[in-house]
Amino acid sequence: MRRLGVGFEELKNVKTVTLTLEDKEIVIHEPQVVVMTIQGQKVYQIIGKKEEVVPISGESAVEEVTFSEDDIKFVMEQAGVDRDEAIRALKEAGGDIAKAILILTSKSS
Repeated sequence: MRRLGVGFEELKNVKTVTLTLEDKEIVIHEPQVVVMTIQGQKVYQIIGKKEEVVPISGESAVEEVTFSEDDIKFVMEQAGVDRDEAIRALKEAGGDIAKAILILTSKSS
């Protein structure tokens, strides 16, 4: 591959990789990252198992709280709500999953 001008390098000790989208951030914890150099261009391959999705609001990002994707999905399933409602309830409950579900289910009663 080196004769074709392709180089590989694994980045060691990577703690997190954050992908910032317009409305959310995806944070990948303890990923495996390989950098390939192909014709002078760098290509990053990121392999990770645990990720968090953090919504971005127009408000201050300093107080932004992160919730794991599993927590969000669990609240959605248990309370029968959409993603945005689950995230709002988790914020209101300070990240407490049981409290977030109670908040959502008591509102629908």
